Amino acid sequence: MTNDGSAGAAPFASLSVRTMKHWDRHIIVVARLKAKPLLAGQLISALAFAALAWGQVGPVRADGAGEMIRALLLGDAVATAAMIAAAFAFWTCLRLWRQRESYVFHDGVRLYRGSTLSWPLDAIRDVVIDRGALGLPTLRLVVYDDSEVTRALVPLPLLEGSAEGVRGGVLFAATGMRGVPGGITVN
Repeated sequence: MTNDGSAGAAPFASLSVRTMKHWDRHIIVVARLKAKPLLAGQLISALAFAALAWGQVGPVRADGAGEMIRALLLGDAVATAAMIAAAFAFWTCLRLWRQRESYVFHDGVRLYRGSTLSWPLDAIRDVVIDRGALGLPTLRLVVYDDSEVTRALVPLPLLEGSAEGVRGGVLFAATGMRGVPGGITVN
């Protein structure tokens, strides 16, 4: 590296160009998530994990750290499974909480749900309200891909705003320049 710092500037310049190209597309947020239910889910699952772990290691606390770890991992199988479920619930609520400001968005070509799923806007036919696997009312996508399955978009108890506004936003994005489908209210 020279005294003028030119050796360190080239890698940074290429990194900033890649980042600018990545953020060059226009992102339109359609739905956000409420923060309070996600924070409550994190708190409840963390407390459940701590209570289950304390119940596992409590009887062998005086025997040392090795026995406590063995009790956590190899103790009661039901409690260990419940601890894994509590940790998964905490991770899920934390992941959703981090994505809450832009949970459902599109870039003019694809509709994205969080950072895990996406669908081409041309394939979206409708957005309906249906009961999910846990019995919660959920906004679901009807996607044209020769299957009878709808795709879960967002649970209504976690949705910030109205379900009709999100439905209208998704359908408006899906129609693009083809026109607005009938029965949509754009807020």
